[in-house]
Amino acid sequence: MEKIKVWYDSKGDFLEVMFKQKEGFFRETSSDQVMEKIDMEGNVIGFSILKVSSLKEKLLDIDLVNVPD
Repeated sequence: MEKIKVWYDSKGDFLEVMFKQKEGFFRETSSDQVMEKIDMEGNVIGFSILKVSSLKEKLLDIDLVNVPD
């Protein structure tokens, strides 16, 4: 079982959640606030949220989607 890593930068108001620790890159989602991190095969391995403090008063609903094989 792999551990989920969560990192929050209060000065940058930025949250990052990683499901797997492996090489990958960030790509856009349907929200300007959320980027998903995918590995070289297109599997989602994490995500980041910008302006986290703005979520106090609104719901953020995003689908993280793996690229089909």
